[in-house]
Amino acid sequence: MANIIYGNELSKELKEKMALEIEDYAKKGYRLPKLAVILVGNNHASLSYIKGKEKACAEIGINTITKHLEEDISQEELENLLVDLSKDDEIDGILLQLPLPKGFDEARAIACINPDKDVDGLTPINVGKLFLGEEGGFYPCTPLGIMELLKKMECEIAGKRAVVIGRSKLVGTPIARLLQNENATVTIAHSKTKNIEALCKEADILVVAIGRAKMVDDNYVKDGAYVIDVGINKDEEGKLCGDVDFDKVCDIAKAITPVPKGVGPMTICMLLSNTLLSYKRRMVL
Repeated sequence: MANIIYGNELSKELKEKMALEIEDYAKKGYRLPKLAVILVGNNHASLSYIKGKEKACAEIGINTITKHLEEDISQEELENLLVDLSKDDEIDGILLQLPLPKGFDEARAIACINPDKDVDGLTPINVGKLFLGEEGGFYPCTPLGIMELLKKMECEIAGKRAVVIGRSKLVGTPIARLLQNENATVTIAHSKTKNIEALCKEADILVVAIGRAKMVDDNYVKDGAYVIDVGINKDEEGKLCGDVDFDKVCDIAKAITPVPKGVGPMTICMLLSNTLLSYKRRMVL
């Protein structure tokens, strides 16, 4: 039976440490960290995500300011707001909730965020630092959370064979790079990959972010592999499930993350971590 690593439990541990650190700064007379959140339009999923992020920030002592903009604002107005927040010395992190409504240029908007406050790790400069292996930037939150989960699994990454299923800009591509930066031998698989089962079967570390319910079963997983399931889907009964068929894989893997309570909670946790890191850099703590 695999060691099941719950992201909600790890997230709680890390948030408790951050809360104590922030409390200590407050006792020394420093201001609290502050995150600016920008939402355009009224996407219900985005509204729910933002409420979750605001709650998590409040739990550990990070202040938030939320700018909820109407869907009919112009690209220029959005970009001007991002530039103004970037110049505000009281703001440590800026989060532009994605996706933006149709008609907006997301890449242009993201490029307006000061890279030093880009706690989502999406600006061109931070993406460049990730792929060049340079320090001082910010990495995307979900991949960072995956790295923390692997650490909790006591997985020695260096020298391992890693396969990432999925090549998205937010998860697949950056986690592949982070694993490579830790000296894993990494292959990215996707919908066009041939003999994908055999390829995955060779992986010591298998990260699945393909968006297909229970696609990965025991035919994909090597005995003793570390399995990270990023997917969030619903099965035929309407229950939440991942991209991995947990019941078929848990007896094969050495360690595995469940869905729910796996990778998801770590994404918000790493947003808090990045915001605190920005605060410490800016306050020279």
